[in-house]
Amino acid sequence: MLAADPMESDGAVVIIRNMYDAEPTGGRSTAIEHLREVAAGDRFEFGENWSRFLSVIDDDRIRQAELSLSTMLGFPLAGKSFIDVGSGSGLFSLVARRLGARVHSFDYDAKSVACARELRRRYFTDDPLWTVEQGSVLDPNYLASLGKFDVVYSWGVLHHTGAMWQALENVAGLVAEGGTLFIAIYNDQGKFSRRWTRLKRFYNRSPKPVRLVCVFGSCAVLWWRPLLKDLLHLRPFDSWRLAGRARGMSAWWDAVDWVGGYPFEVAKPEEIFDFYHKRGFVLERLRTEGGSLGCNEFVFNKSDHENRSGSRE
Repeated sequence: MLAADPMESDGAVVIIRNMYDAEPTGGRSTAIEHLREVAAGDRFEFGENWSRFLSVIDDDRIRQAELSLSTMLGFPLAGKSFIDVGSGSGLFSLVARRLGARVHSFDYDAKSVACARELRRRYFTDDPLWTVEQGSVLDPNYLASLGKFDVVYSWGVLHHTGAMWQALENVAGLVAEGGTLFIAIYNDQGKFSRRWTRLKRFYNRSPKPVRLVCVFGSCAVLWWRPLLKDLLHLRPFDSWRLAGRARGMSAWWDAVDWVGGYPFEVAKPEEIFDFYHKRGFVLERLRTEGGSLGCNEFVFNKSDHENRSGSRE
């Protein structure tokens, strides 16, 4: 099912040569619609990027990702049901399974689905407690078939759907009473966000050589200050090496994901808070970017009726 890139040693990079190699389980129409959007330049191929990221996943990155997830959730996952909405590389699905959760992963991108399946093959072969499917968070019929989960996790995904507020609404319905919703949404920087949106659209409608120029140019804009600071402290490229490590990620593949990530929507922290507060969710933990680039992280609890009633007394 998975073909290794012959340019990479030991077949470490998983590349899906054909959309159908990923065995879409969320319906053939989902896979066809995704392919159409990519061909039109309306969507970034996140799965292509993630397939190359698999080559750098090691025990250290997995441990860092475990620490990141455990710290933000603040409770053990053992015995809980966990859904990874837009599972991407599959790294955090893997982490949740290692921490003892029953995991359901799904992604709109067939190549991302294949990435999660590859990690399951490596670490949890034929594990009945980890399922991986292709599906869309904007498909109400698919979501209705999944049921409810103790933990609904969607990090840096819903703002790439092309219908962010509908996606935010839809994931709320997956959370069980008393369950937890952990999401990360791009920070709204006003005119700067609008400029990035134009660049991302241009990137996805350009040939590959132009895309590479876009990534290098964006890295120069985003990284010249921290890299200069590293040189002044006699630690060249230290920031670059450490970037993303807190979540087990990679600076380069994060940069490609950032520049190419389209569709692209943003929100202010208070907008996300108000949206879920009106739907009965209580904010448990918040981590913001302080007005800079990146994702604001939110952990909400969906208190059951008895707890909500008790809190008013």
